[in-house]
Amino acid sequence: MQSDTTPSDDPSGAAARDIADVPAAELITTTAVHLMSAAAVKCGLAEGPDAEQHLDLAEARILITALAGLVVTSAPDLGGQHARSLRDGLRSLQLAFREASDVPDAPGKGPGERLTGSVV
Repeated sequence: MQSDTTPSDDPSGAAARDIADVPAAELITTTAVHLMSAAAVKCGLAEGPDAEQHLDLAEARILITALAGLVVTSAPDLGGQHARSLRDGLRSLQLAFREASDVPDAPGKGPGERLTGSVV
């Protein structure tokens, strides 16, 4: 039985072609920025009157740890400028998490610090 759709009608095929044209460094950086943005909101760094409603350090810990894994493992392949920017953003989030915590983690035990080392 033959399908009634042509390859150009297949949205997943179009998405695969689109993503195939994006360099790996751009995909990794975009993903990292999304993780950073979500972690910042969960650390209470969002702007606006309802910013504190989004504070969720348990979620922030997961996001920052995932970001640390992505940054640390991809840095050698990204090149100096991209990797440096991502490391700086990660460190800022790790410090923001520590500041937002009522009971800070021991040095080296904060989110992502097993991968990056202590931020204090």
